[in-house]
Amino acid sequence: MPELPEVETTRRGIAPHLIGQRVSRVIVRERRLRWPIPEDLDVRLSGQRIEAVERRAKYLLIKAEVGTLISHLGMSGNLRLVEAGLPAAKHEHVDIELESGLALRYTDPRRFGALLWSELPLEHELLVRLGPEPLTELFDGERLFQLSRGKAVAVKPFIMDNAVVVGVGNIYATEALFAAGIDPRRAAGTVSRARYVRLAQEIKRVLAHAIERGGTTLRDFIGGDGQPGYFQQELFAYGRGGEFCKVCGSTLREVKLGQRASVYCPKCQR
Repeated sequence: MPELPEVETTRRGIAPHLIGQRVSRVIVRERRLRWPIPEDLDVRLSGQRIEAVERRAKYLLIKAEVGTLISHLGMSGNLRLVEAGLPAAKHEHVDIELESGLALRYTDPRRFGALLWSELPLEHELLVRLGPEPLTELFDGERLFQLSRGKAVAVKPFIMDNAVVVGVGNIYATEALFAAGIDPRRAAGTVSRARYVRLAQEIKRVLAHAIERGGTTLRDFIGGDGQPGYFQQELFAYGRGGEFCKVCGSTLREVKLGQRASVYCPKCQR
């Protein structure tokens, strides 16, 4: 599933080709996504100029003159730019054609994504209760410490809760906890303020680095596959269960937390 850095990389890839462009028409070949695409999307969006392409958590917000298209890539979706009129293949469900001659094409084999319309996107039911963005001043260790008091839930699913902070998915939660030296199984309410300060710093560092690497390895969003790919970082824990820890040489262990695989070092993390 695309995580926050991959969604941000997508935003950066498509934004220069969308901002300032007027939509000529919207072609919907399949409306049955996670939530049905609005029947009147073509009427609402056609003729409007795109003013901004923003991101909130893992949602892309394509802001037009009157209203905003809210997009989520689901498990396997992607957005890429193609020549308008290019024949669509299977799973290529929507084209937003621009006066420039390009079209923003939405592809989603599993149809777990979304394309929704809202005049007040930040008040939409999918976004209104989201926590702060992790790379802003609204998120810090003090917030984690205060929200965690009395909680018996493990610290990893705690920091993956979108009401606590958005965008800390499985990959980046695993890596941040390793870097902060915190056992992902530890009860959130038992982690000290000082350790949460360190964890918040590592979350910011890992995500910022992922976004930076995603930007430097960005593939062509015009005519390409629209997939930024997972950035090629030196993973210390994620996906390395049973391998040797790069820091101490111990064998990394894998457990299930919140239905997700979680890898940690029994020596480096406590």
